[in-house]
Amino acid sequence: MFTDRINAGRVLAEHVARRLGDTARDPLVLALPRGGAPVAVAVAKVLEGELDVIVARKIGAPGHPEFGVGALAEDGAPVFDQRTLHRLRLTEADLADVVERERDEVHDRIRRYRHGRELPDVAGRTVVVVDDGLATGSTARAALRWLREHRARELVLAVPVCSPMGRKTVAKEADDVVCVRAPRSFRAVGQWYGDFEQLSDEDVTAALRTGQSTLDRTVHKGASRDQGTRT
Repeated sequence: MFTDRINAGRVLAEHVARRLGDTARDPLVLALPRGGAPVAVAVAKVLEGELDVIVARKIGAPGHPEFGVGALAEDGAPVFDQRTLHRLRLTEADLADVVERERDEVHDRIRRYRHGRELPDVAGRTVVVVDDGLATGSTARAALRWLREHRARELVLAVPVCSPMGRKTVAKEADDVVCVRAPRSFRAVGQWYGDFEQLSDEDVTAALRTGQSTLDRTVHKGASRDQGTRT
């Protein structure tokens, strides 16, 4: 379906632009790292929006970290899948140690990606959350809920590919979900990419730097055109 994350970002950007039209002014594009960073660069470029990251982590079941039972984002409260907890006969208290470990990891990644910068104010803005794909939707759900609590005016989740279940999970948290492809045969995000290489923290930082430089050039050209028109 997609050559790589950069190609996916370009395709997704066209869909997001059509969805928002001229309604989004000063949009904020937030990537879910790691995989969402290179995808978000293209979206931010097309929207001429500010680019940053929102950091979220999956909360895994004790002894089975790959099996997600919830997630948390930034400094927000954990968001659990209550049905899964009930099925596994777990309580939120049982996961206290796991939550604290993941919260420490969230704070560590925030330091690595933002280098001391504060997350831009989301209040009253159109915020587009971008990832490279949506499987269970747990981390995206936590990120969206955190942004809602911080009074984003409009919340859009944008992904190149999503599972029907994942889309249903996040639909209650977002004002809209933009997904290029939602195949019934979904098994994993990576199956829809030719190149789905694992990314590093350095890749995330480089993508953010590239995206911000592109935005600065776009804004500068726009200002120059405006100045020429007034002259």
